[in-house]
Amino acid sequence: MTTQRLKRVLTAAAVFTTAAIVLSGCTKVEEGDAASSFPEKDIRLIIQANPGGGSDLSSRALATELEGILDVSVIPENMPGAAGALAMEYVAEQDPDGYVIGFGPVEIAMLNTTQDANVLPENFDLLGQIMLAPGVITVSASSDIETLEDLVEQSKTAPITVANSGAGSIWEAASIALGQETGGQVTPVPYDGGAPAVAAAASGETVAAVSGLGEALSQGSAVRILAVMNDERHPDAPDVPTVEEAIGADVVFGGWGGIYAPAGLPDDVHATLEAAIKEAVESDTYTKFQEDAGNLVVYRDSAEFTTFVEDQFALFQDLLG
Repeated sequence: MTTQRLKRVLTAAAVFTTAAIVLSGCTKVEEGDAASSFPEKDIRLIIQANPGGGSDLSSRALATELEGILDVSVIPENMPGAAGALAMEYVAEQDPDGYVIGFGPVEIAMLNTTQDANVLPENFDLLGQIMLAPGVITVSASSDIETLEDLVEQSKTAPITVANSGAGSIWEAASIALGQETGGQVTPVPYDGGAPAVAAAASGETVAAVSGLGEALSQGSAVRILAVMNDERHPDAPDVPTVEEAIGADVVFGGWGGIYAPAGLPDDVHATLEAAIKEAVESDTYTKFQEDAGNLVVYRDSAEFTTFVEDQFALFQDLLG
């Protein structure tokens, strides 16, 4: 090969190589742009309950914060039915692109056991926990039962009725667990919600009730709160002991909630949503909303929340299965 011809070949190869590098660089930039472009349109937030309840209000408070963080509309959409299974099964069936997410209450770990619903942890990308409403045990203010120890001792001599927010609810599960942990005879009595359950205890219709703290506080001086089912005291009831403080039993139950999406989100979408949820939960406005509602702001990231839900799922299978 002549020297001149060799130079032409080398020059062509160099041009080809340079073009390939440029194209490769362009491709990488384009891929980066695509990865960082989420979200490009509105996000639907599916709520498993009717408007006005705790799940709905927590979801809407979070959605307001997410809109400012993600710079798109986050549209709450109520989809009640089948104790929440309708909404959860719906979300699980959507494309895992991040544009449909849901509020998942504690029932997301219960419904497969209590209703044989197709609601399993592996059906979802669990993005983060956003709140907790610890359970409390109450009796009528006129009751002779002054402490949780008194209640437990009575339950060991004869069955006691304990009102809860409905068959298969978190508060029914908490009532059953209290009996199992203490060896007492506890008969759960379902009512249509936590407020009616506490009212039943206040009137003496049942011996006691298990509910959220807010529902107990709404009864004012008509009830006596014996203990909080949390690992620490509630700031809105600092004089009320935990169950462990009161009787030495580790009984922790609460109406927690978090955000989830269909399983299989792209990594960048998952990371964007997880970070936005964390920022929203830690905002002053959201924190004040939950405090005013009598709830605790409890955040768990995606990995922690996933482990927590899986543990809760196993717990309810054992307790209610």
